[in-house]
Amino acid sequence: MRDNDMTSDVISGWQDICSVTDIVLDGGIAVQVNGQPVAVFHTVDGFFAVSNRDPFSQRNVLWQGRVGEIRGKLVVAVPGSDRHFCLRTGICLEDMTQALSTWPVTVRDGRLLVSRHARAA
Repeated sequence: MRDNDMTSDVISGWQDICSVTDIVLDGGIAVQVNGQPVAVFHTVDGFFAVSNRDPFSQRNVLWQGRVGEIRGKLVVAVPGSDRHFCLRTGICLEDMTQALSTWPVTVRDGRLLVSRHARAA
């Protein structure tokens, strides 16, 4: 297999979202990945993608959440609630039976790419 063929195969599993400069630090955006609502965040630790749907309210609001740290975990706060989800694992800190799906994220040539396939919640 030539290098170009391998690169094409790798990129085909990813969705180009935006330029890395399009998301402000500690900010988020809402996107669709394979028809799924996804919230993408830019943090000091890099970029993270989680389900945009709050499993408690069933609303697509997480992209508007505030990014922070609780007990050493990088989290997003659900707008209008007291719940927080870990950006790395998707697990709710206040109710560990609830979790968001997460998506692998990578940066290539200044572009933010999200895997077309989520990790299970």
